[in-house]
Parts: sequence; C-alpha cells; structure tokens
Amino acid sequence: MSLNYIWSGFFLVGFLAALAQFLFLGDTEIFKRIIDGTFDSARTGVMDIALPLAGVMTLWLGIMNIGEKAGAIDLLAKLIAPFFSRIFPGVPSNHPATGHMVMNFSANLLGLDNAATPFGLKAMESLQTLNPDKDQPTDAQIMFLVLHTSGLTLIPLAIMAQRSILGAADPSDIFIPCMVATYVATMTGIIAVAIRQRINLFNRVVVGWLGGITAFIVAVVWYFTHYLTKGEIEVVSKVFSNFVLMAVIGGFIIGALRKKVNVYEAFIEGAKGGIQTSLTVIPYLVGMLVAISVIRNAGLLGFVVQGFHWLFSAIGINTDFVGALPTALMKPLSGSAAKAMMIDTMQTYGVDSFVGRLACVFQGSADTTFYIVALYFGSVGIRKTRYAISCGLIADLAGVIAAIAISYVFFH
Repeated sequence: MSLNYIWSGFFLVGFLAALAQFLFLGDTEIFKRIIDGTFDSARTGVMDIALPLAGVMTLWLGIMNIGEKAGAIDLLAKLIAPFFSRIFPGVPSNHPATGHMVMNFSANLLGLDNAATPFGLKAMESLQTLNPDKDQPTDAQIMFLVLHTSGLTLIPLAIMAQRSILGAADPSDIFIPCMVATYVATMTGIIAVAIRQRINLFNRVVVGWLGGITAFIVAVVWYFTHYLTKGEIEVVSKVFSNFVLMAVIGGFIIGALRKKVNVYEAFIEGAKGGIQTSLTVIPYLVGMLVAISVIRNAGLLGFVVQGFHWLFSAIGINTDFVGALPTALMKPLSGSAAKAMMIDTMQTYGVDSFVGRLACVFQGSADTTFYIVALYFGSVGIRKTRYAISCGLIADLAGVIAAIAISYVFFH
C-alpha cells in the first residue's frame, strides 16, 4: 500500500463526509472547521512535534553514539541475537540495528516515550542500510514497525497520571487491563507479520523467548497486585523507569571511559544527526497530521460510532462500551487526539465510570499506527508501506477487542 493512496483517501473521504453534512444536515461551519484544523495540524506537526523532537533526538542520538563507542549496543545485540535472528531473519546477528531495536523496545516497555522515539528512528535508519529498494520497507522494517505500533508498555504512567489529575479514586486500576490489552496487540502483530513473512514461531528459541516475556509480565502483574498498594504502584513505576534510564546513560559513559573514548566528542558526533533527522520527517509528519485532521473535523468518527451503536443494538450485544469507541478509533490516527478523546470521555461519563476507564484502556492498548508510519518510514524516505499498515491495524483491532473484554471483566 502506498502512502499516496492513504493520504489522498483521507482527504477525499473527509471532504465527502463534510459535503454530506453540509447538504443534508445544514452544517454551515463544517468547511471552516476543516480548514482551520488543517492549519492547526500543520502548526502542531512543526512546532509541537518536530521541533521538540529535534532537541530530544539530539540528546539521545548523542547518548546512543556513546553506547556504540562503549560496545554496549553490540553487547545487547549479541544477547538478543538468538531471538531476533528468528523474527528478523534478514538482519545479520551482529548488525547494530539489533541493539537499536532492543533499546527502542525497552524504552517503550517502561513507558519512556522521549527515549523510545530516538532509539526507534535510529533503528529504522540502521535497518535501511540493509534495504536494497530504498522506496519500500524490508520484511525486517515491517516487523519492527508493527511491533512498535502495537505499543507494548509495561506501565502506563501517562494514563495513570491523567486519571489522578481528574480525581480518580484509584488512578492505577487500569494498570492490569492496559498491560493485558497491549500484550494481546503485540502478540497479534507478531503473528500477523510472521504469517505474511512465513516465519516459524514454533521454533524452540522463539517459543522460549516469548514464553519468558509472558512469564515476566505475569510476574510483574502478580507482584504489583499482591505486594504493592495502589499508591505504591505509581511511585515504584516512576522511580524504576527513570532509574533504568539513568542507569543506561551512566553505564554507557562508564563503559566509554573504560575504553578511553572521548565521551564528549562521541556525544557531539552522534548528536549532529538529531536536527537533520527532525527536518527530514517534517513534510511526512505534517502531511499525515493534516490528512488525519480532515477525517476528524469532518465528523466521520461520529458517524462510525453511531453505526456501531445501531449494529450492536440490532444483534443484541451490550452497547455500554460504544461511548469509549472514539478513543479507540482515533488512536491509530493521532496519539494527541486520542488522548484528548480519552480526557473528554472521562469528563463526560465520569473518571471512574465503565466508559471512562475503558477509554483509558483503549489509550494504553496500542500505539498510533499512521503517525508512526509517517514518522519512521518518512525519516528514511520510504513511500510504499507494503503490508505494514494492514498488519499494524490488525494488531490495533486485537488490542481494542482485548480492551473491551478485559474491561468488562474488571469494571462492568
């Protein structure tokens, strides 16, 4: 699938939806909302995302280069090579992309978004060096992207913090449902891509690693729920996540000093690429955000939600979850818009209501597929997405279904 068709389709569908509202509902403000939204999204893409990203990229690419000089990235690559060689068969076992991907997944797992993005962009850049056709992604790049868009996160700190701000009685009560939903999304993404790429997931090494990850997640859930109070969960999560990040930075620097590397020069050398990477992604990012804003401001999501309500009512399925669907539908398109939907849902239905909690689980069940595609593929000039988006959306759908099911168990 080409980004050309996706981008054009968003605009055309949005305009048709707006025209229908103007002709049949008499909404005379619809076109103004769409045009104003395009300008706001263009500004957001540059001022609120790309420019802040430049600073973060500069910092973390510098830190990453120190880690490479210290040999830490190579060590990580060797440790996880047996597993990655099975699910990324096109990547040599000693290639630096392996270490970069490990850093990205680790930062995502701990909810450290500011660190995850630079690591992920560096990983995509490393994978691009193995790409014979620079215009479309390799199998490895697709697997990496889908795993990233599935959004496996151990601790949903940002969501818990937002619930606390809005006065939730127990801000951390969505912790386990979020973990379960995002884990289901990640496993579904792996399976979907493995089927397309004919990767054998029943290999002993793969089963061992996936089983180990599953056991680790179950152990964390068990420990948090049996030995920590609700308030302690948030404190431990924040302290542990940031401690790990500080330990990584300190370990990189100590390792580099032991190898007699000029740490400051290594940092500057790596940091130089931060600005250029941010400038490269601006056109792709702005283009996708503007197209998404057309869909959002045309009111298309409202029509879809109403359609779901009618459908589920007609077949006799409980429709209590429908009020939270705007968050789920917006999540693959825009993380900030989905967050706004989540907050609005909690304010409308109540922060501790079933719908309010479900919106939070939706927010934590996956990542922003279209945004990540535009950002990561755009950073290396990839224009044809092949089956990356379809597999990413399959993972998103699995996360949504799991979120609904687990929320009914916990909160309904």
